[in-house]
This record gives sequence, structure tokens and C-alpha cells, in this order.
Amino acid sequence: QVQLVESGGGLVQPGGSLRLSCAASGFIVSSNRMTWYRQAPGKERELVASISPSGSSTTYADSVKGRFTISREDAKNTVYLQMNRLKPEDTAVYYCHFPSRMYWGQGTQVTVSS
Repeated sequence: QVQLVESGGGLVQPGGSLRLSCAASGFIVSSNRMTWYRQAPGKERELVASISPSGSSTTYADSVKGRFTISREDAKNTVYLQMNRLKPEDTAVYYCHFPSRMYWGQGTQVTVSS
């Protein structure tokens, strides 16, 4: 059974950091492209970051480039999103996504506010 469980969201002040985790089961993350999306109220869900099956290639939305890093730990079958220098505009629900199966995690709320 495919399952994605996000964690690590919360409330943080501008300039702070959070690390989101996506624990996967039912498939091997190292064999697949994995992505992070986010969705703010009233806005479309947008692609934030992507990592290739090999792990050697990563891509980012322009709005987060230089601040966010996607990575994975194969031994734990887990994908991470390290978020630094957070801005209020980063406030959204963040979703781990498995594109090959069009499968989404439940989402984790990130709120950046003073």
C-alpha cells in the first residue's frame, strides 16, 4: 500500500528554518522522482522542489531557490525539504508527492509569522 506521511510543519518567525519530512511506504523512493508542492489559501497548488531517482538532479521554484533544499535518505525511505530564511509568503500547506502514482501525502501546515 502506497503511503506518504509528512511531518515537521509548524509556526516559525520570518528568517527561521524548518525541515519537513516525508516518510514513504509501499514503494522505494530511490527508484522514483519525488516532489514537494505547496498550496496557500485561494491559490493553486504549486511545485516547490523535485529530486531525480538518482538523487543527482534537483530543481526548485524561483521563489525558493537558494533557500530550500530537497534531499532523501534511502535507508529511511524518506524525503526531506529543508527550508531556511523563511518568509511570510512561504505560508502554505506543504505536500509530498509521488508523481509516478499521482499520490499525495496528507499535507503539513507551515506558517511564517511574527
